Amino acid sequence: MKKAQDIILRPIITEASMSGIANKKYTFKVANDANKIEIAKAVEELFGVKVKKVNTMNVPGKAKRLGAARPGRTKDWKKAIVQLTEDSKTIEFFE
Repeated sequence: MKKAQDIILRPIITEASMSGIANKKYTFKVANDANKIEIAKAVEELFGVKVKKVNTMNVPGKAKRLGAARPGRTKDWKKAIVQLTEDSKTIEFFE
């Protein structure tokens, strides 16, 4: 079994993700092989909150140029949007 730190890689702090905080929705970059149950348990363990729902999506990498005519790509990654229960406390990291 993986550790919670191996599942939740980093928070995603963008304008769109910060607008979801009012509804207790937080966005994280997670491990590619993590499922919704593992993500929910990892968030509950790391931040001491109660998770209501988890939505995940695979984000494809972008095409990039690495100099003159050398095409490349950034890595594909997985994003999770975690919604907390109504009675749960907020995650202080995002405030």
